Amino acid sequence: MTFSAVLHAEWIKIRSVRALEGALLAVFFATVAFSLLGSATIGHEDAGKPGFDPVHTSFFGLNFGQIAAICFGATAVTSEYGTGAIRTSLTAVPRRGLFYAAKLSVIGALACAVGLMTGLACFLGGQALIGAPGGGIGAPGGLRAAVGCALYLTLITLFAAGLAAVLRSGPAVMGTLIPFLLLVSFVIGDVNHGAGLADFLPDRAGQQVLLQHSTGSLGPWSGLAVTAGWAAVAVGAGWAALHRRDV
Repeated sequence: MTFSAVLHAEWIKIRSVRALEGALLAVFFATVAFSLLGSATIGHEDAGKPGFDPVHTSFFGLNFGQIAAICFGATAVTSEYGTGAIRTSLTAVPRRGLFYAAKLSVIGALACAVGLMTGLACFLGGQALIGAPGGGIGAPGGLRAAVGCALYLTLITLFAAGLAAVLRSGPAVMGTLIPFLLLVSFVIGDVNHGAGLADFLPDRAGQQVLLQHSTGSLGPWSGLAVTAGWAAVAVGAGWAALHRRDV
């Protein structure tokens, strides 16, 4: 089969699982809703405090939306293992590299498309609610943050998808990755007083792109590159597992 044919097959498979559509909708609505809620609570007193970042405030809900992104990436890979359909898929596409690349391409493209809509909605809605202190749609770093939001959600989704190919269990991926991103980062950050090793964790590094002025040892794009490195390791481990195992 050609790569385009396998892509089409993966697209049909993902469309046939309703939970995946729900997960993508949850990425958008959870991120946007919590971001708008956070922006709406900003008053003039908050906006006048030192260190107030109107761009970052517009993406307050990203930590909630990334949970849905993890669920999407994990379920998109493990749904075939749960039903046993992976055997049929690998029989139809014996070239496992082609199968894996096509699956991740569809997963990544969908996550990026939803992430881009999410980033733009968060930024435009957040700036409208923050008002004059926010700087409006021309706020420095705003466009970069909106695009960065899409790239960050894509990388986290691929991180989850790669880990899912290793563990072959959606709950195992969610039980591993969600606490790692939401809890470990804060614990290590507190131990290191907010700097050092914590800067290179996937969530802290990648979310530098959402800041109007970067903090710590990484910039917006170098931070995303670190997150991409984490995702690449997970995707590589997933490929090794798929290549080595019978199914």
